[in-house]
Amino acid sequence: MAMKAQIRTDSQGNITVHMNGGLDYENSMPLRIELQELTKQNPASTITLDMHSLDFVGSSGIGIFVETLQILNKNKAQIKLSNVKTEFLKVFKLYNFDAFQLMEAEFDSDETENLNQKFGNRKNTFQN
Repeated sequence: MAMKAQIRTDSQGNITVHMNGGLDYENSMPLRIELQELTKQNPASTITLDMHSLDFVGSSGIGIFVETLQILNKNKAQIKLSNVKTEFLKVFKLYNFDAFQLMEAEFDSDETENLNQKFGNRKNTFQN
């Protein structure tokens, strides 16, 4: 199964790689090479791998993918994961890989954190 990736850079220089299709053995090594090159060319950028449109991850492909993430993070690259499906999280667990460390940014920006200040402290927010 083929995988396509679209690379987008925001105004702050951060990069998002939108992965689409399937990740298997054939395309996991080219992905590793591209990610290593991307981190080398953009050492100060945060690179987010958006896995929303990733439909399939083969067992051999996920092994190389996890190894790639570990190598890049060991080299102090700023790699994050986004939109990871629960079935992929389960597979990551099989490889003793804690994907939640790379997904922290999604949970840190909780927009509901200050709702009490916006709505809870009001009097008469509704009428019976």
